[in-house]
Amino acid sequence: MDLDVIGIGARVEHPAFGKGVVYDADQRTYYIFFGGEQGEQTISRSFTGLQLVEPGPDLAGGEELDLDTVKDALREVLEEMDRPRRPVELARRYDGGTLELKPSDPELKSKELPIDDFFHKIVMLRDRLRVLEQKINAHEGLSEADKVELQQYVTRCYGSLTTFNVLFADKEDHFVGQKGG
Repeated sequence: MDLDVIGIGARVEHPAFGKGVVYDADQRTYYIFFGGEQGEQTISRSFTGLQLVEPGPDLAGGEELDLDTVKDALREVLEEMDRPRRPVELARRYDGGTLELKPSDPELKSKELPIDDFFHKIVMLRDRLRVLEQKINAHEGLSEADKVELQQYVTRCYGSLTTFNVLFADKEDHFVGQKGG
């Protein structure tokens, strides 16, 4: 593939770093932001393992690429990777703890699982709800009334999950349902 067609804003895939967005380039190097721990990386233009996923905006008319376009492309890559934008920490008091599910019948065996595993699933659910919410709001085929109705269901889901807020170390990570009014 001719890598000269990769411009700023292009979405690319690297065999080791995954998907990313080109945010700058010079004669020898692409500067690419990859989601997750990889972050910003410099990749030589001569590297043959880089694949173009989606070209950047057409700048042939001499238009400058605005920062909002690059930010939107980065958000899309992060959403595709289904990763939180920053690490989400388990409350210290539960670190290394165990969740026990006890049936009411004493004859039945209880189930134990590491609370870290349970917490990870809660965080994944929260992040997927956020992506769903963004997709609803950005969907061109839905009327505004449909978006509002679907958004109310998402908000109710958040409200149902507020019980698990006790697991989060940072209050910014909490579920928030509909506020009373």
